[in-house]
Amino acid sequence: MPIFVIEEELSFPPVHLAEPDGLLAIGGDLTPVRLLAAYNKGIFPWYEGEYILWWSPDPRCVLFPGELDISHSMKQSLKQPAFEFAINRAFSSVIHQCRMIRRKEQQGTWITDEVEKAYNKMHQLGHAHSAEAWREGELVGGLYGIRIGKVFFGESMFSKASNASKFAFINYVKQLKAEGVELIDCQVHTPHLESLGARMIPRKEFVQLLSALVVDR
Repeated sequence: MPIFVIEEELSFPPVHLAEPDGLLAIGGDLTPVRLLAAYNKGIFPWYEGEYILWWSPDPRCVLFPGELDISHSMKQSLKQPAFEFAINRAFSSVIHQCRMIRRKEQQGTWITDEVEKAYNKMHQLGHAHSAEAWREGELVGGLYGIRIGKVFFGESMFSKASNASKFAFINYVKQLKAEGVELIDCQVHTPHLESLGARMIPRKEFVQLLSALVVDR
């Protein structure tokens, strides 16, 4: 299938036209209105070099908050936590740490200057949120993403201390569930996410869920 080029228009091609790896389109920008339009349709951006690539993989990795799986050892850790949990205390620091952290499976980072600025702007507008783990006043782990309606679209996480990102993630999932969030988009599968209860569902099912749960359109 062809890879679509996005220019000025805000519309995206239907997600079923994506390549087998999920690549749907290239180009455009990261303005809040375009990002919201993308997330509403189950599409997310990912940089490769200087180009913005738009993705909608099939199947999709998701976590239903009620299916959160907490290991026995982590349950014990949560009873006497080594960290303090916070939400949106330091969003800009969280995304910057996600950008700077070195990952074994990646040569670099997709979080460019433009991405960092765009998601900080989304945070200022109330669309992007961070969940954080603090220890003795230091930010040691966390994650960030976009919330629309009853869906949280996870973007990236980092950890500078053992179990810090897992601590932030588990506490945030519990908080989101309490606030009525019914779906957490994990985008792509990782063993770490699977260990926490995430699973793969067909893209068609994911898009159908979005149509019912993304209510802030």
